[in-house]
Parts: sequence; C-alpha cells; structure tokens
Amino acid sequence: MSQLRDPGLLARDAEGVFWMARYLERVENLARLIDVTQSFESPGEETAAWWGLIRINADEQNFLERGFSADAAHIKRFYLLDRGNKTSIPSSVEDARTNARTLRPLMSTEMWRQINMFQRFVARITPEDLEGDALSRLCTRIKEGVQAHTGITRGTMYRDQGWYFYELGRLIERADQTTRMLDIKYTALLPKGAEEKRVAELTQWNAILRAAAGYHAFKRLARAAFSPEDVVHFLLRDPSSPRSVLLCVRRAEAHLDDLRRFYGLAAASEAIELAEILRELLLEKPLSHILATGLHEYLDLVQIHLQKLAAAIGRAFFRDWRPGFEAPGEAALQESA
Repeated sequence: MSQLRDPGLLARDAEGVFWMARYLERVENLARLIDVTQSFESPGEETAAWWGLIRINADEQNFLERGFSADAAHIKRFYLLDRGNKTSIPSSVEDARTNARTLRPLMSTEMWRQINMFQRFVARITPEDLEGDALSRLCTRIKEGVQAHTGITRGTMYRDQGWYFYELGRLIERADQTTRMLDIKYTALLPKGAEEKRVAELTQWNAILRAAAGYHAFKRLARAAFSPEDVVHFLLRDPSSPRSVLLCVRRAEAHLDDLRRFYGLAAASEAIELAEILRELLLEKPLSHILATGLHEYLDLVQIHLQKLAAAIGRAFFRDWRPGFEAPGEAALQESA
C-alpha cells in the first residue's frame, strides 16, 4: 500500500501561520481586557482604569502621536476603531487575515471562511458599539470569534509542521500577554491597608482573574481569603491553567522537541534550550521572594526571555529573520521590556 509523502513546510508558511496565531490570540486578550475594564472601572477613576490598557500594550507614545487624549472614550476608539493603530483589534484581525490568505493550502475551507466572516464583522464596528452595554456585547462577540477560529483550527487543521508553528505562535503570545496584564494590574491594584485589601479581594483581584479567563478555576483551587501571592502563582505557575505562563512555556518546549524529533529539524535546538531556561526561571525562586524583591523586574525578565524564544524560532525557521526584525505591530509591544 502506498504511503502519502510529507511535503514539508516553506519558511514563509511557517512564519505566516506563527503570526496568524499570534495576532488572533492578541485580539482575544485585548477584548477580554476591554470588557473587564468596562465592568470594573471605579466611578471617578475611569481614565486611570482605561489608561492601564495603554500601558499594557506599551502604546503611550503611539496613542498621543495619533492625536488622542487620555480619556476612556478615546482609548476605546484607539483599540476598537482606529485601523491605523497597529495594536488595535481591527488592525490585528486584518493582519491575521493577510497571513491567512497566503496559507490557503494549509487551511481548511472552514478556517478560511470563518476568518473572513470575522474580519468583515470587526470592520463594521461603529462608534455606537462602544457605548454602555453595547461594548460588553461587542467584546463577547469578538472573543467568541477568536474562540470559533481556535475551535475550527483544532478540529480541521492537519497535524503537520504547520500545526506546530500555529501552536507556538499562540502559546508565546498568550504567555507574553499574561505577564503584561499581571504586571500592570498587580502594580496598580496592590493593596496598601486592611480595608483596601478587602475591597481588592472582592473586586479588583477578581477582575485580573476574569481578564485571564481564570476566575472560576481559581475559585475552585484557592482559599476563601486568598492573597495576591495566590493570584500571581495561578497566573504564572499553575500547571493546569490554560493561560498560565508555565503551562504555555512547557507546551511550547514540547512542540519544539517534537519538531526536532519527528521532522528532523535540528535548528530547533537553540529554541528548546531557551525554553528550558525560561521554564527554570519560572520555577527557581519562591514567589514570596519575588514579590518581596520586585515582581515588575521579574516579569520584565520573563518577557525578555519570551522575546528571545520567539527570536530563536524566527532565526531557525523563518524566511527573513534578522536582529531587530519584528512583524508589524510587534515593535510597540517589545518597547516596554
């Protein structure tokens, strides 16, 4: 009986599927943050709450240069309507679709149809969609659009090399976004006294968990009187939480090892070594020590290692990787590291 031949994967296709996954993961994460910010903003402190989105994406300079002012309405428009902003949802979805268009031989018909429908939906967002309860409904539809893409991809994409690069892009982006969200929100919400601690536990720490899609799972595991250290552990080190940095890094390491073992891609060795170093960084010190000596500095270091991991993958497998090379929109996200 004849056996089908593995045609291999072109470097440009490996790059395209990697970035398609990253852009769509970025879109879902931003929709989550917008929805949670809307739900948990405190009266009289709306601007401070929404400015956190700008900081998470290292968009301070970009935001001001594009002529926006630092208020909630302008920040919503910046991320949901401004196609000229490369970190906005419409721009990221368009970039994902642009990559998808070059990947038609790797994609199922269902994948291609869904991403086109999603792009058309996002392109039709209006200023009225950003008001009141309409914004929460919009964010839900955006999250569901990305989740539909992920589900269709998992159900229909052939498990060859392209699948591994799709997963690597998704996992690295997810880990990076988790560290950024935790860094900004932890710094802003760290309680200073007993009453502030009580309020934070009831509202603001829950907002962090909801933004990471981990609220219900965390409640199953945590003590009733949970602490900031519990939240940080769940988002950084929990071995089963889908958005924990440790789980993402372990899976990325496994995918890279599969590429080396099953497909003979020895060039994966540098990236595997960097993933091992990152995994050790995530586990080597007690969280109590990290919180006492500076969580911000520690998360900066994790982000730098994630960027080094992505760079090693690019140098090994992509068509045009060179020092400093970034896909559109990535430069702004790297400046904060």
